[in-house]
Amino acid sequence: MTRAFLVIDIQNDYFPGGVLPLWEAEAVEARIVAAIGRAKAQGDRVILVRHESPADAGPFVRGSAGAEIRPAILAAAGDAPVVVKRHADAFQDTDLAAHLTGIDELIVGGMMTQNCVVFTALSRAADGWRVQVVGDLCTAPIEVVHRIALNALGSKTVVSAAADVWR
Repeated sequence: MTRAFLVIDIQNDYFPGGVLPLWEAEAVEARIVAAIGRAKAQGDRVILVRHESPADAGPFVRGSAGAEIRPAILAAAGDAPVVVKRHADAFQDTDLAAHLTGIDELIVGGMMTQNCVVFTALSRAADGWRVQVVGDLCTAPIEVVHRIALNALGSKTVVSAAADVWR
């Protein structure tokens, strides 16, 4: 089975000092960096996603430091493609599907659990792939929102832990 690890929106605005800091963002980032290494070692394709806003203020303003993907993620991912999106669903109005040619399984992690992760994992455009969300590689504004979103996702798709995905 050919797999891709989709890393959604690990951008500066979600971290301390950013416009919208999330619960345990730095710990999740460290786990994602490690997971990217394991994914690449097992031959999984890595694809990064970056949200961009056309607004003049708020999170992810195009060209702002807050909209940039975190340096540790970029370093770990190497030459992985970066899909730029403007909607919660990483498939909507992007070229994500073109990067998934030959892929059977889509492994999803990132920010925010209840928004971009959910909308991407449950996108009708993802129907052609076996999708699993890696719960410990996601986060939300607060822990309870993260846990509620994962619980709801579990009724629609596979929710796993990184240790079970990359053994």
